[in-house]
Amino acid sequence: MPATPSLVLRRTSAAGGTACLLLALLLAAGCSHSHSADVLAKVNGKPIAAKDVQTLYENSLGDNKQQPSKEQENIVRLNIVRQLVDEEILSQRAAKLNLTATDEEVESQINEMKAPFTQEEFNKRMAEKHLTLDDLRHDIRRAKTTEKLLNKEVNSKVNIADGDISAYYNAHKADYDLVEPQYHLAQIVTTGMPAPAGQNNGVGNLQNSKATSDAEAKKKIEMLHNRLESGEDFGTLAANFSERPDNASSGGDMGFFQESQLRADMTVYDAVSKLTSGQITEPLPLLDPTTRKPIGYAIYRLMDKEAAGQRDLNDPRVQQSIRQQLRETRSQLLKNAYLEVLRDQARIENYFAEEIFKNGGN
Repeated sequence: MPATPSLVLRRTSAAGGTACLLLALLLAAGCSHSHSADVLAKVNGKPIAAKDVQTLYENSLGDNKQQPSKEQENIVRLNIVRQLVDEEILSQRAAKLNLTATDEEVESQINEMKAPFTQEEFNKRMAEKHLTLDDLRHDIRRAKTTEKLLNKEVNSKVNIADGDISAYYNAHKADYDLVEPQYHLAQIVTTGMPAPAGQNNGVGNLQNSKATSDAEAKKKIEMLHNRLESGEDFGTLAANFSERPDNASSGGDMGFFQESQLRADMTVYDAVSKLTSGQITEPLPLLDPTTRKPIGYAIYRLMDKEAAGQRDLNDPRVQQSIRQQLRETRSQLLKNAYLEVLRDQARIENYFAEEIFKNGGN
């Protein structure tokens, strides 16, 4: 039966006015629940611990020296509680379907993360992120469990028919009329700048690998370039080590750029324009888009180059592009709907939200 964070409302045949009066009385009473101070919410009786919320809150602040207001702090904490509630809902569903990640899967991931570092370097990075090995195991298990669950319950149901592709192409035909050459690029990035908070500890790659100085960023990019020259896969290295959170997980795929866009950075354009599909550049300076000052290093891979002109529906690249876009859009829609269905079926008690509401946000 669906549950609200602070109330469990029973269906009744009473008149609407009586129901409103009952609701008002419950709100006025503060919706008191019996729970310990170190529990901020429960999902089907499973507690969401205050210490877990505190850890995520501190990580979200990063290196920000400005102290948020009490209202801003509570907004962030409410979002974190919601995040943990959703994760617990998915975890419980996965356990019911016997999809929880195994110890072997977790340890395999940890060994992959340790591989590029000495034990001392690995321990240092863990300490910098305020993580214990048990914390890391917990995070990996939850992430892998969620991935297995969504693949089975959501992604497996996404089917893109040829008719869907045709309909999309006909509605967006002008998008496939290229007025100038386009370059499909991927990149691997390293930078000595602090990582932004809130996305996979601010890094975005599978190894949680982050350079901490310009010298370290340069050394790292040169090491990755050597591995690429030795024949290692670009996408795999990008997913494991690139420090750009928005595309590391997709193998560094940047999408398509018009030639005029690339010319905004002539160093990159000159290097990329000499490549054939599949080739990579030398490590190049990475510029801040606003100040145009160097902030790190990047290796670019030319995945494809398209000449100007209209692309037909029978072009395999057009079909692949449309199919992937439709699959991602439909998958995200189903994931959102799936989580809402699971939330409706769960009993959620959000004590932290109750407390804020009861105190008028003070």
